[in-house]
Amino acid sequence: SESRSGRLPWLADLLRSPATDMPGPRRAGSRFESGNFRSAIGTALVSSSRGTALRRGGAAALAALALTGCASAGYYAQSVTGHLGLMLRARPIEAVIAEPGTDPRLAARLRTALDIREFASRVLGLPENASYRRYADPGRPYVVWNVVAAPELSLAPRRWCFPFAGCVSYRGYFSGSDAAAFAAGLASEGWDVTVAGVRAYSTLGWFDDPLPGPVVELPEYSLAGLVFHELAHQRLYVPGDTEFNESFAVVVERAGVRRWLEAAGRSELSESYRIATERRAAFLALVRGARRDLEALYASSRSDAEKRAAKAQRIGRLRARYTALRSGWRDGPSYDGWFERGVNNAALALVSTYDRWVPALEALLARSGGDLEAFYRACDALAKLPPAERRAGLEALAPEAGDFRQRPEFDRTTGGISRLRGIPAARASGRCDSWDDFRLGGDCRPRAPELDSPPSSLQSGRNSGLSAWVVRHP
Repeated sequence: SESRSGRLPWLADLLRSPATDMPGPRRAGSRFESGNFRSAIGTALVSSSRGTALRRGGAAALAALALTGCASAGYYAQSVTGHLGLMLRARPIEAVIAEPGTDPRLAARLRTALDIREFASRVLGLPENASYRRYADPGRPYVVWNVVAAPELSLAPRRWCFPFAGCVSYRGYFSGSDAAAFAAGLASEGWDVTVAGVRAYSTLGWFDDPLPGPVVELPEYSLAGLVFHELAHQRLYVPGDTEFNESFAVVVERAGVRRWLEAAGRSELSESYRIATERRAAFLALVRGARRDLEALYASSRSDAEKRAAKAQRIGRLRARYTALRSGWRDGPSYDGWFERGVNNAALALVSTYDRWVPALEALLARSGGDLEAFYRACDALAKLPPAERRAGLEALAPEAGDFRQRPEFDRTTGGISRLRGIPAARASGRCDSWDDFRLGGDCRPRAPELDSPPSSLQSGRNSGLSAWVVRHP
């Protein structure tokens, strides 16, 4: 029932230029609509004894807020004050561990967090900075709530744009009630909406982001994945391309967790992670199937009334398929909360945001020989392409979003006929047309893909040769 992570691109904009007005209705009566917030922000920026992280760009932020309109000022103000409130709570993790009154379980988890943070830079090549080396407990289950909206008969999410950070398909709030109120306003206009809690976020390197309290309650593999995911956004971020940004971070997260678990020798945790990964793959297969059905429905010539009725039927079918899938799971992670929150176009769009290009980028990592630095250079090259060319390159890497050959469970270490880890051998015979067929009970034996590396021009970060290479290696 939560979003995997969050981004605060509007903070980056506040540090660089005046804000432009944000789409959406003005929330009359909000405590942030008056101009009084400016003095509060200034006090927080100037009086903090925790120094440069808060003061960095503070004057620019205030200038931006002073020049923006009331409606967008209210939104930006809650972003700034919410983030600064978290920063003011942040303390070095070592200091928290050393305090006599710190719960031993929290101290142990924070030690693990420091090990994970060190591994992220030393082994994964992620940014070496002060992010996630401090701890801040916000005193609530989530630090941010993201609002996602989509039209009633479309899976294309509504986008909110920022001058420098680009457009994103969500709008974040530090208050759950503010997020709910904004979502209610969108729903009254006819939008499908969903609100998802976020346990951590990245300011894309503009601040030294702390490790929020809700994160340490996660399983250790999830804690590691979250840190790797957020630092990946600091490594590469393309303004306006949320799906590429999130898919890149997910691929880095998965590769990082597998390597961290192997290095730590945590066999029992590795088994738990394997189960969680397989369940997520099964859930995503169901969602992708539902999305394909709905996309075909919305593009058809049926009347809107017929589409609405068929939409309800397809969502009901998705629920029934999940219930059947869920019946085979015992303890451990599930997606019950996602269904309980309500399935609609916005909820489906949010899942797609994190999964759209994962198969393509996992294929690129495999073709980079598993070398993360080579993979980063290849992704840098993709990031420099115009959006249409970048999309074409990604589509050529994995023409079918559900291609089972590109899933992390696929064993690429064998030479021809391969197997899928953790899947009974009885399921590994015959053929499947897609990962969905296999995951949902198909009887198939997929072949391993080619493992050749990308050309040196791509590995070095130059764009030449990218399209030709990916077309020759589908």
